[in-house]
Amino acid sequence: MKISLKKSGLLVAAGIISTASFAQSAKQSSIEGTTPFGPATQYRTWSIGVGAGVTSLQNIAKFNNGGYDKLDWNLGYSAYIKKQISPSFGIKATYFGGKTSGFVASDKQVGFETKTPWSVALSGEFIAANTNWRFFNSFIKPYASIGVGVMNAETAAIAGGNRGEYGDSYSKIFVPADFGLKFAVAKGINFELGYQLNWANQRFDNLYNTNPPQQYKNDLFTYAHAGLEFALGSGSKPALSNSNPVATLVNDYTVKYDDLKAQNDALNAKNQALQGQLDGISNDLKDDDGDGVANKYDKCPGTPSGVQVDGSGCPIVVKNETRVVEKVVVTEADKKVVADAIKNLEFDLGKATIRPTSYATLNKVAALLIEKNFSLKLAGHTDNTGSRELNMRLSKERAESVKAYLVSQGANASRIEATGYGPDQPIASNKNATGRQQNRRVEFTLY
Repeated sequence: MKISLKKSGLLVAAGIISTASFAQSAKQSSIEGTTPFGPATQYRTWSIGVGAGVTSLQNIAKFNNGGYDKLDWNLGYSAYIKKQISPSFGIKATYFGGKTSGFVASDKQVGFETKTPWSVALSGEFIAANTNWRFFNSFIKPYASIGVGVMNAETAAIAGGNRGEYGDSYSKIFVPADFGLKFAVAKGINFELGYQLNWANQRFDNLYNTNPPQQYKNDLFTYAHAGLEFALGSGSKPALSNSNPVATLVNDYTVKYDDLKAQNDALNAKNQALQGQLDGISNDLKDDDGDGVANKYDKCPGTPSGVQVDGSGCPIVVKNETRVVEKVVVTEADKKVVADAIKNLEFDLGKATIRPTSYATLNKVAALLIEKNFSLKLAGHTDNTGSRELNMRLSKERAESVKAYLVSQGANASRIEATGYGPDQPIASNKNATGRQQNRRVEFTLY
């Protein structure tokens, strides 16, 4: 089969244009699911390729064309299987077959024809684009390969325009050197355009040296080809030959950075919400008129300084009467009421808000204060988790919150003292969860 050089050039040009266009529109995510320095199991490392093109003694260097200056372009075909060792290097076993022929221009009746039923070669292939950070997962990848193999051929002489009988089949060593471009048209699929030089070991063009010693010369023929390469294995994995280590590293960094940024943004949002809650509690526990009743529970704001008030912050009307001062006696039963209140006292996590489950026992403490006119000291404590400033404030706010609740139940605010000690007076070790739980407390002292 003879193909004109002009037609071959048009076919190759059309292939480049259409493939480049397809490559620019294709979306490739070869770095998906891979990590820097990850094992080869993250990739598809085996691939197969098929190709077809034209053969000729003509070559870009016009070297050793055997004196044939009227050279035909004939059909060639090839296939290979490749193992990718790294993103930039692989080893492939290639099959090639086809036909090559040519004539002497001065005498178009003299020439040769060689058919190659088969040839096999083992080559190392280098992909330039996967070694340079400038080619960031590029679609167009220059490649080059060189190897050695065995070629089986049969040669026939052409004289008087007639081809003679093919000679005996012979097998010789040959060296293929291939270079060209790979176009990553899809995930795991490359379109290839290549130009291969083949140094065939003698007899290929059926010519002797004219000077002694008379022997066959080494020959050089070319194979311009196009084809497709398909990565083997699961489609969920990228092909190693289409992966750039720099792109993988940048993608891994970007994913981790975005994840850390999202976590940081979420923590900042939680901190802002917590700060807002703490500010709200602080405002509720303020006592603007200084009567000992927090603003939240003060039903008579603006009470003048020094005026005795009740649990709701309103002035107490004192009648002229004779009072008998009795000695304050705290009984075991009184202590048990307070102990039960301490045992059942619970707050929302990280807040000074008393949980409703604590109301019943606190109500008994308030009733005791009203009935026996006891004084009460409230001491708030925390563990050492978090900053000391935050713990001091939280312990104080919790003690004030208990005071405010007792006052709201009718207890005399002037007889209740609320103090926060933060983490300064632990009763257990802060090195374990049990100890820290014991340190988070509010102590009640009747007197």
